[in-house]
Amino acid sequence: MTTGAAWRDLIDLRSTTEERNPRSLELDTLDSPDLVATILGEDARVAAAVQARTAQIARLVEVCVAAIAAGGTVHYVGAGTSGRLGVLDAVELVPTYSATPDMVTAHLAGGDAAMMRAVEGAEDDERAGADLVDAACGERDVVIGLAASGRTPFVGGALRRARERGLATALVAANVHAALAPLADEAILLDVGPEVVTGSTRMKAATAQKLTLNALSTATMVRLGKTYSNLMIDVRPTNAKLVARTVRMLVQATGAAAARAADVLEAADGSVRVALVALLAGTDVERARAAADRFAPDPARTGDPAGIRSAAESLQ
Repeated sequence: MTTGAAWRDLIDLRSTTEERNPRSLELDTLDSPDLVATILGEDARVAAAVQARTAQIARLVEVCVAAIAAGGTVHYVGAGTSGRLGVLDAVELVPTYSATPDMVTAHLAGGDAAMMRAVEGAEDDERAGADLVDAACGERDVVIGLAASGRTPFVGGALRRARERGLATALVAANVHAALAPLADEAILLDVGPEVVTGSTRMKAATAQKLTLNALSTATMVRLGKTYSNLMIDVRPTNAKLVARTVRMLVQATGAAAARAADVLEAADGSVRVALVALLAGTDVERARAAADRFAPDPARTGDPAGIRSAAESLQ
């Protein structure tokens, strides 16, 4: 339990996540079908709340793209469920897009141990958030705070220090009254309304944050040239499923037979980019490799950030 008088300041916290939902006041009287229907009915409201912030998310994408392209890092900073979602998003970019922690990384209040169990007091440590930014952030970096309530002190400390250092900042919260919003260059405040179970932000608030991070990181990776069409050309084929997906992707992109695609991929030493250029241009792997190098990924290349189209066209 929070000690001292600190809890008294939170009794009147202005947060939609702490309000009672009028549509679930009889929750404990419902049978299972009605319980599930009530929960899913509330979840159905989440996508629209996130979509309403499309323009803000798009602006943040451009900030992240510019930072990563300049050698900077995007840092997610959060506590509890919000912080765990940041960790999940960051680590899944590694196998999907061959992203590295130098591109996108996540910091959870309480450290790695907090991923599996609550670390008492970690989210209330504002100084720890500030120290994190001093220790982990460079001058080209972006700090994105994740806080369902929009008031978490750990996140606030990180955003405040980032702003003091002149770094780009953003906040993703499920509270339109988020107290930390003034510390963010881009405050994405998701109006999902009160939870089915009052204050249980692992539900709609978390779903909204997950959708936001999905859109943000995926759009950032696409703009950085990590896809061709809607295909993941930087996926790491670390297991049989991903190897099969890589060959299937080459077939889907070029119309080549699976055996031919597999042979070219092997000749390209597993480089999907090189194999893709070779198959699209109908040329050998060495010429394709040289062209792929000439047209390296570049977010400033409108309509072809991956450079695949440009490389293939240069060989025809």
